[in-house]
Amino acid sequence: MKNRTFEDFDFTDFWDDDEYAKNGYIGEFPTEEMIEEVERELGYKLPESYIWLMKQHNGGIPFNVCFPCDEPTSWADDHVAITGIMGMDKDKMYSLCGQLGSRFMIEEWGYPDIGVAICDCPSAGHDMIFLDYRECGPQGEPKVVHVDQENDYYITLLADNFEDFIRGLVNEEVFDTLEEDERKELEKVRTAAFSPLLSDLCSKCDNPVDTERWIRKVSEEIVTDKGFFALHADTRSYMLYDIQLWLYTNVYPDTTEEDYLSAYKKIIALDGEFSTGGYAPDFVTDWLTRRKESGIITCNNGIVSMTTGAKETLLADRDKM
Repeated sequence: MKNRTFEDFDFTDFWDDDEYAKNGYIGEFPTEEMIEEVERELGYKLPESYIWLMKQHNGGIPFNVCFPCDEPTSWADDHVAITGIMGMDKDKMYSLCGQLGSRFMIEEWGYPDIGVAICDCPSAGHDMIFLDYRECGPQGEPKVVHVDQENDYYITLLADNFEDFIRGLVNEEVFDTLEEDERKELEKVRTAAFSPLLSDLCSKCDNPVDTERWIRKVSEEIVTDKGFFALHADTRSYMLYDIQLWLYTNVYPDTTEEDYLSAYKKIIALDGEFSTGGYAPDFVTDWLTRRKESGIITCNNGIVSMTTGAKETLLADRDKM
């Protein structure tokens, strides 16, 4: 019987095989043994359309990276975007069983265990595309969904199957709203109201007015760099992490690590108009670990605090404004 997978679909200009794609995504053509091994490790039967596509091109970055959707997500009001499609070569970082593959996103980033993470997104882990096996079971035909870490892992249905998802990808020029999105984000960090907790912390520091201006300035620089307001592992994000800890421990000096990590989401991440709208806990804990290792933050008898020298260095940046 003739295989009708992707019948009449032209893949001539589908893949963008730049060096980044070659290094991170594109692997050797999968053998039957490789396919069986990947399915065994994941615990799911992969869709025939996915397997067929990987036999033509094992992972990679398509030219068309946007998929329209009917409800807003943390990425956009009318679509989601992908960075690449994960293949089956374990040696590639962005592959199903690679270093940053499906199990990593579920076990380390807290994504719901509903199936297989199949595409990463431009938000650096804050949203993902999954094959969703909840209705069909591990051996069935999964739907394709968007999982939004920024919105408490909210799940949005995109397509009834993988082939429909691939057929539905469109070029980002269709949704060229980046300038408008950045303008809105800049307006937010410049003028939006702080959360009740952040407002209270600022009011109790030595210079509330300059501290608020300082927070907004650093946040504006983050938006200018990224096009949106989110904290990752970059220098300015680390400064905003530092500022939040300094403010919090200034008011609550007997704070434990556990207490602070619990309170963190109410400062900027998830409360008030001036908010990133979500956060990845691993970024916060990694920042805390690195700051402790470098001696900027101490933890004595369970109490977390910044060293005197670290505070002076931090506040010197504020005073330079």
